[in-house]
Amino acid sequence: MSLKVAVIGYGNIGKFAVEAVLAAPDMTLAGVVRRQITEHPVELADIPLATSVDELGPVDAALLCIPTRLVYQYASKLLAKGINTIDSFDIHGKLVDLRLELDKIARMHNSVAVVASGWDPGTDSLIRALFELMAPKGITYTNFGPGMSMGHTVAVKAIDGVENALSVTIPVGTGIHRRLVYVQLTSGADFSSVEKQIKQDPYFAGDQTYVYQVNDVDSLKDMGHGVLIERKGVAGKTDNQVFKYEMRVTNPALTAQNMVAAARASVKQKPGAYTVLEIPVIHFLSGDREALLRRLV
Repeated sequence: MSLKVAVIGYGNIGKFAVEAVLAAPDMTLAGVVRRQITEHPVELADIPLATSVDELGPVDAALLCIPTRLVYQYASKLLAKGINTIDSFDIHGKLVDLRLELDKIARMHNSVAVVASGWDPGTDSLIRALFELMAPKGITYTNFGPGMSMGHTVAVKAIDGVENALSVTIPVGTGIHRRLVYVQLTSGADFSSVEKQIKQDPYFAGDQTYVYQVNDVDSLKDMGHGVLIERKGVAGKTDNQVFKYEMRVTNPALTAQNMVAAARASVKQKPGAYTVLEIPVIHFLSGDREALLRRLV
């Protein structure tokens, strides 16, 4: 049976989500939902476009390609309709609380929410767990970048006076990061005020942050990003177990692909809310279970 999937939002992640759903052998794109429809993009010519998921007919799962701070608002309403939700929530300290809140709604309406299903948190969470499985004692460092952080960039764009923005993450090492923020201001906006708000935002408050005013943010953008996860620990009583995982990616494309895999996994779970870490890995993959086991085990 083909899974009917809706894409909510058509920004950076939404565009790649459409491509990923269309490429999935076990999914059908029900349509794209946008807040306003002023035009029908050429690339969506054969795809239903709506301002509400209710206009799309039956939908099994919705990919929430929206700012992190809007996830609860959208997810709670869709879950109440019996539609599974998949998000890429990326504020680590608030993730578990969101899961608990959505879990109550999902259980009540016989639906499933997969929370924080991007790549960090998301698939990187699986890597950290795997490293800790192999070396229970030790320290893991997650080093992001260098590259564009979508969550941080969206947070800056939401600040009054900011016309456009780009937040770049620079790894210093041992899990410490520097944030370089480039802002294009609206006419009359006060740079000092904008800079202060950025540095006080929870996305930036814990890191060394530098803010620069520029005339054209788009000329600086590159959606490439990456991560290096390192752990040095102890297996049993044997020291010096060293593991490294590294990737370089196009940020929104990988986020969208992981969300599509999470949509597939969502229909195999009992009602409730889950993080990626709580779902069997095989549930994210398409194909026959026995064939997957023979190929991957």
